[in-house]
Amino acid sequence: MLPPELPPLPALTRAEAELIDRYLEVVDLLGRINPSRVEHTYGGLRAAQALVGRASALRDALAVMHQRGESEVHAPTLAQALRVLDGERRAGRVTVPPRNGD
Repeated sequence: MLPPELPPLPALTRAEAELIDRYLEVVDLLGRINPSRVEHTYGGLRAAQALVGRASALRDALAVMHQRGESEVHAPTLAQALRVLDGERRAGRVTVPPRNGD
């Protein structure tokens, strides 16, 4: 049995797609660094080292958008893209987990 099909991504400019991709990379790394969710320091260290480069790439994606005149962020469309790309689950790893029994 095949998994259910994901909804299609909304139409994005190339710069918006780059922004979403770089943002999710940063979120994934922050989730790996989150001290309330990790068990070993080495993985967090490696993620923190990679974060520098990914944060720069995120900054560059935003700079390209700005330079191209894309001065407005279409939050509902970008939120839809994040949902399709499992952004809610991925961003959830950045938060502090609930206490046991909550």
